[in-house]
Amino acid sequence: MADRCLLYYITDRSQFRGDEPVRRRALLAKVGEAARAGIDYLQLREKDLSARELEQLARQAAQVIQELRTGNRELRTRLLINSRSDIAIAVGADGVHLRSDDIAAYEVRSLWTQALAGSSQSAVRSPLLAASCHTPADVFRAESEAVDFAVFAPVFEKKDAPGTEPAGLAALREACRAKIPVLALGGVNLENAASCLSAGAAGVAGIRLFQENRIVDVVRTLRTL
Repeated sequence: MADRCLLYYITDRSQFRGDEPVRRRALLAKVGEAARAGIDYLQLREKDLSARELEQLARQAAQVIQELRTGNRELRTRLLINSRSDIAIAVGADGVHLRSDDIAAYEVRSLWTQALAGSSQSAVRSPLLAASCHTPADVFRAESEAVDFAVFAPVFEKKDAPGTEPAGLAALREACRAKIPVLALGGVNLENAASCLSAGAAGVAGIRLFQENRIVDVVRTLRTL
């Protein structure tokens, strides 16, 4: 079992009520709530937005986190952008979450280095890279590509694809033999998270888990498992 449960909030503004401006404000409020509560990682995963819209929202999310970091140097939340390395670099995010069919991690690192070459950030900024994995083999491949951590899904269910067969705890346990942290995703809640940690997961990831609850309560519960 992990010594400390890593927590990864994945955003989905479509789950909030209201029109688009209201949903975006609700999402940014959740970003701030997550950062204040001590969430480790936060992925901006708004796949339906255009590149320009995603960059605007990512810049706002990065600003929310940066302002909180300024007031609290111990704040640990790191912002990742889903798939778009260019946007992550442009807005000063901490890294990128790679899809299972995305470019290789070494390509992202190369792009990141080239983009920051000659800037004052080049010596201190290197990308944090996460990868979506659906089988143990995916996780071992991510490990070989020097990804920082893997997100293994779906462990229990996938709400937006109810016909998808869950991987289950046995497959999660096999995936956790890798030497990189593996986070469990897919139907993980406060009741079954402990079973994921017992299987070897370093932590849990989720959308509803964080968006439908007070994040400080989720953090308090999961960090005492």
